[in-house]
Formats: sequence, structure tokens, C-alpha cells
Amino acid sequence: MAQVLVTGGHGFIGSATVPLLQTAGHRVTVLDRSPPRFGWSGGDRWVQGEFGNIGALAEALDGARIVVHLVCTTLPKTSNDDPVHDVRTNVADTLALLDQASRAGVRRVVFVSSGGTVYGPPIHDPIPETHPTEPSCSYGVTRLMTEKYLQVYKSVKGLDYTILRVSNPYGPFQRLDGIQGAVGVFLGRVLRNEPIEIWGDGSVVRDFPYVGDVADAILRAVETPEEAVRVNIGRGKGTSLNELIDVLARVTDRVPEVRYLPGRAFDVPRNVLDVTLAARKLGWVPVTDLEEGLRLTLDWWARAAGGP
Repeated sequence: MAQVLVTGGHGFIGSATVPLLQTAGHRVTVLDRSPPRFGWSGGDRWVQGEFGNIGALAEALDGARIVVHLVCTTLPKTSNDDPVHDVRTNVADTLALLDQASRAGVRRVVFVSSGGTVYGPPIHDPIPETHPTEPSCSYGVTRLMTEKYLQVYKSVKGLDYTILRVSNPYGPFQRLDGIQGAVGVFLGRVLRNEPIEIWGDGSVVRDFPYVGDVADAILRAVETPEEAVRVNIGRGKGTSLNELIDVLARVTDRVPEVRYLPGRAFDVPRNVLDVTLAARKLGWVPVTDLEEGLRLTLDWWARAAGGP
């Protein structure tokens, strides 16, 4: 079993991943500026601090052999508003992480990248890892930059990596009052009896994996000694926003009000990932369909969070 550092371990994906790593027997340190939410333990050790805090980073890396890098300071829909901030707080601070990790004896970095933004407009459906990368927002560019720097550190300093290009996850611990993640945003609005706003006509198709499946992929990446691999993580099936609303109506037994707004230039019409390579390299396959995942999410909110 390994000593694992999870950056951003108290966030949405981290909150699903850290307990899974602990259950598998790994010792987990979390670096996060915020305490764990909803009363869960939040790792074996918590180092409180901003990701860019060099001192906190050095403390968190003490003893770590694998790093799961989840921190991201920007969102796809707003990253183009300030690309300089995006590069400084994501790329530059990640380089500081890689520098310190290589000196601290870390063997491998598991980086959660973005299967939803790095590829840009698809020319293949579903999208394989060999697809051209032409991101249309700064968020996708900085995710791709980090992937490239991982290649550099592998070549120059021998720091191994696994890249998981995750599409559009949803599930427990996701904020239902935020502006990121269609499933969480839409679900929160339905439960609060607020109208759902859709950019375009609702025909945009996305790939929505359940966060428990994503956490399982991260665990397998931690435990599988594949060298310098990048794989897609999604359901491998597309759901349009209009179809998503239909599923939400079934699981909540409510009829959502929908408002359609003008489409946005950076929204690609379809993004569905080919996940067959993850099965070959990591032995991972998604097991949770959308309706089941939404019911699990609703049940979790009712039990753990007392409602949205």
C-alpha cells in the first residue's frame, strides 16, 4: 500500500476518492484550503493551505510516493475571462508541485485532466485518446499544458504519470448551487423549483460519468503501474441536455421549467469519450448508468446532507 497525497481532496471528486483509497489500505494526506464537508473524516492527514503555498505543499508531500492531482482554480465557462490567472494558478503552481514532488521521492502523479475540453470540436465519435487536441477555452489549454509538462518531467526527472481525461462527472458532494456541472446545476434547480437555463436548444450532447466510477478509475490508476499513460474516463455514452432533463423529471417526480438561451460559441455540439483504452490499461469500466447515478445522488443528499 502507498502513501498518497491528494491535492484538492476535500472537493467534489476528492470527497469520493479519498475514502475509496483509504478503504483499499492506502495512507492518504489531503492538501486543501477548506475542511471536509458533511462531517466525513477527510483523509488520514489534512494539510490546510492554498495549492500555491510552497510551505504547505512541502509539508503535504512529506512521505508521499503517489500524488493524485485534483486541484483546479478555474471553470471552463469562465476561464477565457482571465487566461493569465488560469495559467498562473494552474500551470505555474502545478510546475511547483512537480518540482517538489520529484525532489521528495514521489514515484508517480495521477493527473485528472479534462476529457470535456482538451479535444475541442470532435472529428471522431466517440472520441479516442489519439484525437487531435484543439481546445476552445483556456481551461482546456491549461489542462493540456499540464499534460505536456508531465511528459517533460517524465523525460527529464523520471517522474512517472497517469493522465485521466475525465468528461463531466456528477454525484454526491457536488454542489447543487454552483455554476459548473450540468447535472448538479440542473438537479439543484429542480429541487428548489427554479427554472433550468440551457444555452442553445438543448441538443448539445455530453458524457456524464458517476463520480463513484471516476473515483474507482483514480484508485486503479494509483494501483496500476502503467507508465506514462493517458486514458479517457466517461460513460462512453452521450446524453443530450434535453434527455438529461427527462431523466431528472423521472427521478425527482417533478416537471422542470426550462428556459432556452442563445448558444455559446465555445460549446462543442457533441462530446462523447471512447473509454475502451481505460479497460485495457487499468481494467476499468463505468458501471453506473445515468438514472441509477441520479437516484444514488438524491439518496445521498437526503441522508448525508439533509437536502440541497
